[in-house]
Amino acid sequence: MHPSFVKADKSTKEVIGAAIEVHRSIGAGLLESIYENCLMRELEIRNIPFKNQVIVPIQYKGYKFEHNLKLDLYIDDCLIIELKSIEKVLPIHKAQLLSYMKLLNSPLGLIFNFYELVLTKGISRCMLPGSNQE
Repeated sequence: MHPSFVKADKSTKEVIGAAIEVHRSIGAGLLESIYENCLMRELEIRNIPFKNQVIVPIQYKGYKFEHNLKLDLYIDDCLIIELKSIEKVLPIHKAQLLSYMKLLNSPLGLIFNFYELVLTKGISRCMLPGSNQE
């Protein structure tokens, strides 16, 4: 099992609750940046540790570099959150999240699509293969 899986799984439930509160408060279909700021405030209120607009480092055979990859929110160094406000989450959005997860060795990731009228229909959960297995 991934060493951060249990912590990330617990954080998932807390962050989903925070995102639902934001969605209930301001509704669907606004700009992604508005949801990001509101969700950061909600996470602060709930004392959930996070970083935002994290630059994702890339390492290859001892060479480390940055490649203009920025994830939206990184919860407690174990859960990656990508925020969208789009008509439909596409496979490329899930691939983006999975790339961040692999590069940061994060076991879980969530996409919140705030465009949906009911946010629970706009949540996608991704897991690194094997991260929940002993």
